[in-house]
Amino acid sequence: MGYVHILRDFSSPQEGFTRTVRIYTPEGYDAQGEHLYPVLYMHDGQNVFAHPESALFDTWCANHALESLVYGGYVEPWLIVAVDSGAGRMQEYSPWGEPHRNGQTRGELYGRFLVEQLKPYVDRVYRTRPGPEWTGTAGSSLGGLISLYLGWKYPEVFGRIGAFSPSVMWNRGRLFEQWNAHPRRWTRIYLDAGSTESIVPGGEVLDYGNSALHFYEHLKRLGYADHELALVLEPGGEHHESAWQRRLPAALHWLLS
Repeated sequence: MGYVHILRDFSSPQEGFTRTVRIYTPEGYDAQGEHLYPVLYMHDGQNVFAHPESALFDTWCANHALESLVYGGYVEPWLIVAVDSGAGRMQEYSPWGEPHRNGQTRGELYGRFLVEQLKPYVDRVYRTRPGPEWTGTAGSSLGGLISLYLGWKYPEVFGRIGAFSPSVMWNRGRLFEQWNAHPRRWTRIYLDAGSTESIVPGGEVLDYGNSALHFYEHLKRLGYADHELALVLEPGGEHHESAWQRRLPAALHWLLS
């Protein structure tokens, strides 16, 4: 079994505060002293692992999902770096603020923290393969939006993107406008949602199923090939950790292989 290291009070000078970072190292990491590992960066880190110090309710159980795939010979071992969300989750995962939500955004600063502070630390302290083909990022809802933003903003850093029920409708669908070309770099993008998944926060209908489909079609029009892009629409899938946990093993199989 792998091990989850918890780093508390990890400095984020870009954002002006500290974060909790959870780092999963796979079984055999310490024994294989020269082997280099790919790395997946995940958001809402408190919900990522099956671990006594994770959230009290449903988590993604990403460590168990990955270990099952490794033991089955479907993927190689990866490190998973999971960053806890902070008090202002909506702002920190928003690349562009919603005008009717006071327009507050810290997504750009959060992205800079990952690229300028956290990833250099992980690459320095752990045995990693630092290139984009071996660096992924994944999250759900607004965490899915920030994952896609990171793939668009930093294609030279993040080559594998996992966007579960991504909020691509955010700021009137601005991601569609910003992501207007294929970067012509090695890319693998996984999108999913419940086929009829929607939530109504504050009276506003957020339609995740159709939005994920429309963003998939948008990327296809930009020239993304089938081996670069996957879409899963799950009948009955809801906007909840239990749905993302259920879809995670198949997602990681496609995304990390």
